Amino acid sequence: MSAHVSLHRRKFMLSAAMLAASAAVPSRAETYPVKPVRFVVPSAVGSGTDILARILGNRLGEVWQQQVVVDNRVGVGGVLGSDYVAKAPPDGYTLCMGFSGPISISPALLKSIPYNPLKDFAAVTLVDSSPNVLVVNPSLPAKSVKQLIELARARPGFLTFGSAGYGTMGHMCGETFEALSQTKMLHVPYKAVSQALTDVVGGEIKVLFHVAAAVMSLVKAGKLRALGVTSLKRWSILPDLPSIAEAGLPGYDVTVWHGVLVPAGTPHLLIDKLYRDMSDAMKTDEVRKQFATQWTEPLGTTPDSFASFLKADVERSASVVKGAGLHVE
Repeated sequence: MSAHVSLHRRKFMLSAAMLAASAAVPSRAETYPVKPVRFVVPSAVGSGTDILARILGNRLGEVWQQQVVVDNRVGVGGVLGSDYVAKAPPDGYTLCMGFSGPISISPALLKSIPYNPLKDFAAVTLVDSSPNVLVVNPSLPAKSVKQLIELARARPGFLTFGSAGYGTMGHMCGETFEALSQTKMLHVPYKAVSQALTDVVGGEIKVLFHVAAAVMSLVKAGKLRALGVTSLKRWSILPDLPSIAEAGLPGYDVTVWHGVLVPAGTPHLLIDKLYRDMSDAMKTDEVRKQFATQWTEPLGTTPDSFASFLKADVERSASVVKGAGLHVE
């Protein structure tokens, strides 16, 4: 065999191999999944993140006719579970229910973190984005956001606000409030936000930024007073409660979000299939009703839209952390 013919044969075989490889991705996407899918939740069983993942996972399991295994990997505020997904094979069989803490806040707050939230993950879809509710103990003379700001300015350090710890969403809500209102409150970190909630009801602390599902029954019972929601505009689920921004603090906007992420390098066609299936699941009446019990609404945005949202949120968190001079070793 001449060298010329041998060279042509090698080129032909290489081209055929590349074509076969490129054809394999659509084939995998069309048949996916062919085995159980691991859905990593970087927070505890029973948390809001866990509940939403199980609602979505159950529906996907029915559609895919494959088991979706929810895997709770807790530690370092969600960093351990998120890192597990970042280092998993990019084959679509390891998903992450990402949320604000380990994806947006921790990378800005912690001195070192084992992943880059914008480089080591690929965005699939934004599942939901909801505000916290600003609540105070009813004994506090502040009955509006403006009055709370006036009180904080008159007595710097007098107002105490609780959170589930440094770098959590409740902490960031408080720090952002202080930065925009040019006030100073005393942050009281707890090991569990449930204890902070107990203490604000009991008057041990005065202010708390927390999810509606946990506080609104106490507001209705008169044990807490709600002053506003942390989104830029009013929230459709609580239309009678003003946003903090419109009630006296323009520009205030801190929301709690959940979104599905996969390891970077996951084929685009596979990401598109995941997005379509998840978006369809979130449009069903069953899923929407289940989300409503958690005081939130399913979104199901496109991968590109979620990626843009994620970039903006990471940058906003970094700005707040830097402005407040926060840092955790």
